[in-house]
Amino acid sequence: MAVSIYSHREANIAKTWVIMLLFFGVVIGLGWVFAQIYGDPSILVVAVVFSTVMSIVSYWYSDKLVLAMAKARPVTMKEAPELYRVVENLAITAGLPMPKLYLIDEPAPNAFATGRNPEHAVVAVTMGLLERLDRSELEGVIAHELSHIGNRDMLVSTVAVILVGFIALLSDFFMRSLWWGGGRRDNRDNGGSGVIMLIGIGLAILAPIAGTLMRLAISRKREFLADASGALLTRYPEALANALVKISKDPTPLRVANNTTSHLWFDDPFDNKKRAPFFHKLFMTHPPVEERVKALREMSI
Repeated sequence: MAVSIYSHREANIAKTWVIMLLFFGVVIGLGWVFAQIYGDPSILVVAVVFSTVMSIVSYWYSDKLVLAMAKARPVTMKEAPELYRVVENLAITAGLPMPKLYLIDEPAPNAFATGRNPEHAVVAVTMGLLERLDRSELEGVIAHELSHIGNRDMLVSTVAVILVGFIALLSDFFMRSLWWGGGRRDNRDNGGSGVIMLIGIGLAILAPIAGTLMRLAISRKREFLADASGALLTRYPEALANALVKISKDPTPLRVANNTTSHLWFDDPFDNKKRAPFFHKLFMTHPPVEERVKALREMSI
């Protein structure tokens, strides 16, 4: 009997739509304020159209964009036969379609899953993961990623990457236009223009933070859930715990990692690394490895 890892699917699908609607509302709000500041109603129309297009694009193509950012390439069974066998066996056990496999030419061991649904899922692993883990540890990591697929976690994650980036880009564009005087206009008959301008500046500053909070709506519990589901899938939580310890202690930097996609990876690519940005430390997206390992070793299967 296939192991069920779909217990939180409905909640995660709902969370995806909530995040997309929040994004849509934030962009429309920014568009309205900017339209008032510049005295051009067409800005609001452009914001609505562009946010709609970006929402659609993020749903259908966010996986391709994330794979491009990670410099991942498709891998054949001939190139990685053991990886193929591990993924195929676990996918059958989990009752999931076989995901597409991608390889990232990085020596740091790590992995992530992406795709809008199980039928269009992708699992990407680094070369370092294949080289440094034994088979049982590799099975644990793959089971974790397949759990994300079954629970629809990766859709929320990949959509968040695109939406947060767009909100930050829109806010940056507005602030740059103010710097170069683009927002100045004659408003002698409009006594509230100064207030609207201040509101616009405030929103331009706070919007990226709101976008980040949307990304952080992906709770740390999804990692605990994927760990538990992955351990249930392999029936060997100790292997996943060992993989977590081994990967977290590896000092090799993951060069393709950035703050925008850090929450997608199996292990936080900045955790305990000297190159971790200060801002990232304020908004950690993964639970501490010690807590994840403790939870796994306390499991009774």
